[in-house]
Amino acid sequence: MKLRLGMVGGGPGAFIGAVHRMAARLDGRYELVAGAFSSDETKSRETGDDLELSPDRVYGSYEQMATAEAALGANSRIQVVAIVTPNHLHYPIAKTFLEHGIHVVCDKPLTTTLADAEHLCTLAAESGLVFALTHNYTGYPMVKEARARIQAGEIGSVRKVVVEYSQGWLSTLLEAEGQKQASWRSDPEQGGPSAVLGDIGSHAHNLVRYVTGLEVQRLFADLGTVVEGRELDDDATVLLELDGGVRGLLFASQIATGERNHLRLRVYGSEGALDWSQEDPNRLRLISPDGSERVFFRGAGDLSAAAVEHTRLPGGHPEGFIEAFANVYRNAAIAIESGVTGGDFPSVQDGAHGVHFIHSAVASHKEGQWVAAAYSPPATS
Repeated sequence: MKLRLGMVGGGPGAFIGAVHRMAARLDGRYELVAGAFSSDETKSRETGDDLELSPDRVYGSYEQMATAEAALGANSRIQVVAIVTPNHLHYPIAKTFLEHGIHVVCDKPLTTTLADAEHLCTLAAESGLVFALTHNYTGYPMVKEARARIQAGEIGSVRKVVVEYSQGWLSTLLEAEGQKQASWRSDPEQGGPSAVLGDIGSHAHNLVRYVTGLEVQRLFADLGTVVEGRELDDDATVLLELDGGVRGLLFASQIATGERNHLRLRVYGSEGALDWSQEDPNRLRLISPDGSERVFFRGAGDLSAAAVEHTRLPGGHPEGFIEAFANVYRNAAIAIESGVTGGDFPSVQDGAHGVHFIHSAVASHKEGQWVAAAYSPPATS
């Protein structure tokens, strides 16, 4: 029996809503049955019609949707909601559906304020519902392989972590041209206190935590607004001090002219190093102290159980963004079906870590100094 899925957001002009829909369909575990796809009811209904949904399950607002769906019978109502709206709406929507007893899959960042993030942690714990956050890069098999090799001590003790996420699509003032995706991201009322960290820096931060298992203890951030006329930052360099004094560097930029979606993680240990790039996601470099290297490929050789489990095609058949996204959805479905709240997917607590990181970086930039960044979110159980 497929999980009945609803969606808030993802209407005309949206990018990530279609990605969520593709990812949810890939394993046949979900069926999209309802949605409030736009704050404009006409546009919402047009999207529902395009998706061939029953008109009585397409709504003009998320409040109307939550109330109406919760009133349906247990065998009809949605079981899960996917939230794919601008950042400032994540909290009120997630809160509403949690209060109506509905599991949540939410796009990142979790919220725009730490208080809201922590409230969602508490609500999720009290409800016993699954709350997954789509930091989808954790879904790549070779990211899981890197994590497994670090856990196995293959590169020794971690000494240095470098993560880069660079894009060039905001190298001009697109928001002045009315480009929808640029407009809300650069608006502090909708995007939050940092554009570049909220949009892509949060992914980089999450990737460091997931792969290394290390937490940020202190940081020093330089946030810049390079394109004249932009309200929020579009470039960030953050020095990190991780657990045990491990040094780190996080570089995130959306004005890196010509870059497409260059997310790269390098982890240097006492006995070797690992290097993974999202634009070449099916391989992982393991570098020896003498400079020689082994290259591991998804779907080939002796890989970890986690990498094998999340591989869908034989080696040589490229897998990428949608498949990694689908791994998050699949693992969330397994948790929902089994009645547990956790699993191998980013959680509401991971989301709170990300929001705390963003706010700590903004504070560091304003103060011009290192700031303490250790954080423990409210427990989820």
